[in-house]
Amino acid sequence: MTGTPQPPAGPVAPPPAGLKPHRGTLILVFGILGFVVCVIFGIVAWVMGKNDLAEMAAGRMDPTGQGTTNAGRICGMISVILTIVGFVIGLIMTIAGVSCAAMGR
Repeated sequence: MTGTPQPPAGPVAPPPAGLKPHRGTLILVFGILGFVVCVIFGIVAWVMGKNDLAEMAAGRMDPTGQGTTNAGRICGMISVILTIVGFVIGLIMTIAGVSCAAMGR
C-alpha cells in the first residue's frame, strides 16, 4: 500500500464548550426518508436544517456538521418539491380525464 496508515476511529469528540451538538446525521436521515417513506420527513428535515444552519451561523451550534445538515435540508426540499409537482400533475391529469369523459370521448 502506498497511503499512510490511518489511526482507528475513536469516539466522537464532544462539541466545543458552550455549543449545542449538531444534528446533521438526523437531518440527513429525515431528508432521505422524505423520498422513501413520507413527505412529512422531508418537511421536518427542511425546517430542522434551516433552523440548525441559522444556529451554526450565529455561533450557538457546533459547525462541524454544517455540510451534513445542508445536505439533509436540500434532500428535504427536493422531496417536498417533487411531491408538490407530482400532486399538481396528477390533479391536471384527473381534471383532463374527467373533462374528456364528460365530453364523451
